[in-house]
Amino acid sequence: MVAWDVFAWLVALLAFSFVRYDFVLSDKRWGLAVAYVGAAIVLQILIGFRLHLYLGRSRVGSYEEVTTLGTIVAGIWASLGVISVTSSGLLLPEGQRFSLGIALFLPPFAFLAMAAGRWTFRALRDRRKEVGPADEGLPVIVYGAGDIGHQVARLVDREPDAPYTIVGFIDDNPAHRFLRIGRYRVLGRGSDLVDVARKHGAEGVIVAISKADPKLLADLNAACRGAGLTLVVVPPVREMIGGQMQLNQLREFNVVDLLGRRPIETDLAEIADLVNGKVVLVTGAGGSIGSELALQVHHLGPERLILLDRDESGLHGTHLQIYGNGLLDGDDVALCDIRDADALRLVFEHHRPEVVFHAAALKHLTALESHPAEGWKTNVIGTLNVLQCAADVDVEHFVNISTDKAADPSSVLGQTKLLAERLTAWFAADLDKPYVSVRFGNVLGSRGSVLYSFRAQIERGGPVTVTHPDVTRYFMTIPEACELVLQAGAIGKAGDVLVLDMGEPVKIYDVAQRLIEESRQHIEIIYTGLREGEKMHEVLLSRAEAGTQSEHPLITQVPVPRLDPIHVLFDDSDRGRIGEILRSQIPGRAQRATPADAPPPAETETTTPAPADKTHHGGQSLL
Repeated sequence: MVAWDVFAWLVALLAFSFVRYDFVLSDKRWGLAVAYVGAAIVLQILIGFRLHLYLGRSRVGSYEEVTTLGTIVAGIWASLGVISVTSSGLLLPEGQRFSLGIALFLPPFAFLAMAAGRWTFRALRDRRKEVGPADEGLPVIVYGAGDIGHQVARLVDREPDAPYTIVGFIDDNPAHRFLRIGRYRVLGRGSDLVDVARKHGAEGVIVAISKADPKLLADLNAACRGAGLTLVVVPPVREMIGGQMQLNQLREFNVVDLLGRRPIETDLAEIADLVNGKVVLVTGAGGSIGSELALQVHHLGPERLILLDRDESGLHGTHLQIYGNGLLDGDDVALCDIRDADALRLVFEHHRPEVVFHAAALKHLTALESHPAEGWKTNVIGTLNVLQCAADVDVEHFVNISTDKAADPSSVLGQTKLLAERLTAWFAADLDKPYVSVRFGNVLGSRGSVLYSFRAQIERGGPVTVTHPDVTRYFMTIPEACELVLQAGAIGKAGDVLVLDMGEPVKIYDVAQRLIEESRQHIEIIYTGLREGEKMHEVLLSRAEAGTQSEHPLITQVPVPRLDPIHVLFDDSDRGRIGEILRSQIPGRAQRATPADAPPPAETETTTPAPADKTHHGGQSLL
């Protein structure tokens, strides 16, 4: 490279002297021109090594390398030009001056020669690397002729055993109508996809868009399914190495892609301040959400992380995931049921946590319809126990994990979680501390979720049961939900219910169909009808709630009425009617309650916090 750049300066001198002067220069001017080029060469080499231009700083012929090269030549052009012109009067006889043409035009000529050599080298190198795809590669249309599409084309061309053969590109941008990417042409727009695929014999489609809209992916999936085409997607940018994709990272469209792949941006400094160096307790740490929360909290460096659950198997799995062992013999594990107020109090008094993430709950909708008292004991009284213990040991931050079913609840599950939200808001107001609830929808892949049910049915050979062909639900992945829970905990104000942006609702039928396609089996889907308490379409906010934008674009703040704990305590005579009392609060289901039902909590709520009177909410009287 050094030799080429020296050669470029000499060629530029000879070429300019011939074009401009026919080599007719006085000996003095020839000497000055040669001295100028010599000085330029010395500066070029010194600066080039100083900036690592000749030490592999950038790929040969890359934009970065040519930019560095141009900067060096521009510096030489400016400095030597000024010196040559200003000093020529001292070195040349009177009436003669240094050639301004050499000072002005020779460096650009040299730069063009240097760049041309690099571009030629790169073109020859790339041509040698283009071995072409294997004959047995799946013929595909690439959807997207942008940067990602260019990467896909280069990867396929350079891989000797590439699994794909590109037949052309599709792009919706009218400006790309005549675009060529290497030897491939843009053959049409998105609406032409199926026709273009049939005309050119394509059997698959690669979506070369790293931030594809979920609706676009769903529409493409439907079109490809109808045409018998295999749909392949590129990984999101965060999964690429240095922003560059590998061919083995391309994969078939799966159920997670139905959710979209929105980048979740969180303020790590703000989240770290919430838990770093603090004693953090996670209830329900053996569950899907609790275990992921515990893992993310662990990475943020708490002083101590306490894992609490009544399920020793779940605790074993979480401990193994975080620490690499499942001995469960340390002081960081608390085997305890949140229904047991006395045992829970001992845990809190022993560890004295500063931050609590309350993820323990019963969450199966139909199970709680059959056993409403169990939902009451865990989701309402259990949450109250945790809140009271947190208040007693002066916990600074409390985050209650809620659900979208608490918005306009139609089920026992939704009603119990709404009461938990309102209890949290009451304690927040009473203590004037950031005790908040975080509400989100279904978590894809959590234990007991629709994903588990569908996969179990598919493994048995079907059929797959769906309640209704049009039923929709909001979904999030577990890491995505937990990351936003941590962010919500960091920005939440006392009593807030923070609702996470779940993106667009997804048809349950589409999830089932996608999983069946992934299994490559012929499995029937049957419809069972909506069960008691189920909605056709979930909502994140009730009709009576007005959300306001929080500091984070994916988190909405919603106020909820506060509920004095005294109104959720029943005597023994009422405990057998808990299901009736809960259902009496649900619009359209009050007819199932008896006339002797207790007054609904909504009618006895407090709109301002009660005085800090221990006869209302402290000590043994509540628990």
